[in-house]
Amino acid sequence: MIAIIDYGAGNLASVKKAFDYIGVDSVITDDANVVLNADGVVLPGVGAISYAMDCLKSKGMDEVVKTVIANGKPMLGICLGMQMLFEESEESFDANENVKGLGIIPGVVRKFPADILGAENKIPQIGWNRLESVNSKILTEGDFVYFVHSYYCDPTNSDDISAMTEYGIKYCCAIERGNLFATQFHPEKSGEAGLNILKKFVRRVEAC
Repeated sequence: MIAIIDYGAGNLASVKKAFDYIGVDSVITDDANVVLNADGVVLPGVGAISYAMDCLKSKGMDEVVKTVIANGKPMLGICLGMQMLFEESEESFDANENVKGLGIIPGVVRKFPADILGAENKIPQIGWNRLESVNSKILTEGDFVYFVHSYYCDPTNSDDISAMTEYGIKYCCAIERGNLFATQFHPEKSGEAGLNILKKFVRRVEAC
């Protein structure tokens, strides 16, 4: 069974629908015991990271996520769920201080540089883009997947990067570390390619 963490700021219904479509049992939950006893865990997310982190902490799910990862249980972060794994984000209401993330992955979540992207690349990035430089157990080189975001992840350690893409600049769009997987794009909105990613994640879950 896959636990989809409900902390008040996630794209829950579409993720659950995708797992239903591929015939995998999943549950949307904010119960720590359910998450900790699940076979695999998904950390989804949309919106602003400061609000999402506040919601995560208010439900005690920040420590649950850290425990899940420390125990080696397969986990998939999606979009903001990937960004929250990092140490900090430039998406802040305070110009002098970045928002603190979970600190699982060393690095910073940065805003797309508008002066570099050019007029043809709007912020936020909304639409399909190609996976490049893939070194992954669940992703495939050349697949087109769906993005909606204004900030991108900049890991300190290149070994954490499992895929790149290009949107004015080349940037990390997926990470992997052991049984921790995370994507800036939305597998649940990425058609057949996205469903295949979820299927491969489930196979990792079943192998544990």
